[in-house]
Amino acid sequence: YKVPFDALLVVSLVFGFILIAIVANVSGGEDLYEFTGLGVVGFIGMIFGIGLSMSAAVRIKLHTFIENNIIWKILVLLWKLCLKVWELLKKLHRFNMELIGNLPLMWKTCLILAGIFFLEAIVVVVTRHSVESEILLFILEKMLLVPAVLYFVLCLQRLKRGGTALAEGDLSYQTDTKGLFWELKQHADDLNSIAKGMSIAVDERMKSERMKTELITNVSHDIKTPLTSIINYASLIGKEECENEKIKEYSEVLVRQSDKLKRLIEDLVEASKASTGNLDVFLTPCDASVFLEQAAGEYEEKMKEAELTLITKKPDKKIMIMADGRRMWRIFDNLMNNICKYGQPGTRVYLSLEEAEGHAVISFKNTSREELDMSEEELMERFTRGDASRHTEGNGLGLSIARSMAELQNGTLHLSIDGDLFKTVLTFPIVRQKA
Repeated sequence: YKVPFDALLVVSLVFGFILIAIVANVSGGEDLYEFTGLGVVGFIGMIFGIGLSMSAAVRIKLHTFIENNIIWKILVLLWKLCLKVWELLKKLHRFNMELIGNLPLMWKTCLILAGIFFLEAIVVVVTRHSVESEILLFILEKMLLVPAVLYFVLCLQRLKRGGTALAEGDLSYQTDTKGLFWELKQHADDLNSIAKGMSIAVDERMKSERMKTELITNVSHDIKTPLTSIINYASLIGKEECENEKIKEYSEVLVRQSDKLKRLIEDLVEASKASTGNLDVFLTPCDASVFLEQAAGEYEEKMKEAELTLITKKPDKKIMIMADGRRMWRIFDNLMNNICKYGQPGTRVYLSLEEAEGHAVISFKNTSREELDMSEEELMERFTRGDASRHTEGNGLGLSIARSMAELQNGTLHLSIDGDLFKTVLTFPIVRQKA
C-alpha cells in the first residue's frame, strides 16, 4: 500500500491494454510464441490487478485512499505554490499601498490622472482603425470612472457630516471610517479624535466647575454663620450707651465692613450658581419697558449724586419678553450700579429699548471715568474691575453675574468698548401676543 495507488492503476491499465491488443492480433493458428506472450502478459497483469485490489482495500480501511497518490501530491504542491505566490502578491500590494499612502494627496491625484491618460493613449493607438472599438472602450471607461468619482464624493459627504456635527457641538457623533482610504480615513480619524478630546475636556471642565461651586457654597456657608454673629454683636455694641465715642465709631466701621463682606459672599455664591445654571428661574411674559422705567426711578438719586444725566428711550408699544422679574432686575441693578461707580461725572447715560429682528435689544451707554485698557472678554471675567486702582467699591462680579443670568433667561449680554465709550447690550427673544 506504500506504492502510489494511481501508479499501480496506470501499470494495470497498461498491461490490460497490451493483453487486449495481443488477443486481438492472435491468428487462428497455433503459434507457440503468441500463446506464450499472451500468458506472460496475462500473468503479470493478474499480479498487478491483485496488487491493485489489495492496495485499494488497505487504503480504504486506513482512510488513506487519496493522500498517497502521485496526482494528489502534485496538486498539493501546486496549491502550496499558489499560496506562496498569493502571499507574495499581497506583500507587493501592501508595499505599493504603503508607498502610495505616504505620498501627498496632490501626488496621488497626479499619478491617478497620469495613469488614466496613459491608458487612454494606449487605447487610442490600438483602436485607431476601429471607431466602434474606441466608442465601446470610451463607454467602458466612463462606467468605471463615474462610480469611482461618486464613491469619492460620498466619502467627502460623510466627512462633511462629521465636521458639521462637531461644529454644532455634537461631541458624541463619530464619523464612520469604514470604506475610507488614504487622507480621507486619516481626516475621519482626526475628526473623531477631536470630538473625543473635546468631550473629555468639557467633562473635565464641568466637573471642575461643579467642584468649585460646591467648594464656594460650603465655604460661604461656613463663613456666613460666624459673620452673622459678628454683624449682630457689632450692632448691639453700637446701641449700647457708652461715653467713649471711639467705640461707637469702631462699631459702625465693623458693621459696615461686615455687611460688605456679607454682600461679597452672597455675590460669589450667586455668580457660581449662575455660571453653572443652578439658579431657579421662572420665566413669565414681561414688558421690557417696565424694567427701564423701574431702573430710571430707582437710580434717579444715585445718578444725581454721581453727577450723571440719565436719558431713557423706549417705544410707545409694548415689547414682551420671557423673563424672570427678580433675575432681570438683578441684571439691571448690576449694570446701573457699574454706571454710577465708573461713569464720568458731567456726562449723559443712555438707556434705550428697541426691537430688531424679532428680539428686544436693551442698550446701556455711558462714558467711563477711567481709561479702559482691557478687552471686552477680560471685563466679563470674574473679579475683573474697570477701576484697576480699586478706588471704588465692588468685587468685579457684577458683569459676570449679569451675563450668566441673561443666558439663563435665553438672552445674551455683550460689551462694546470704543475709547471711553462703554456700551452694554442685552438681547432677548420677543414673545408675540395672541390677538
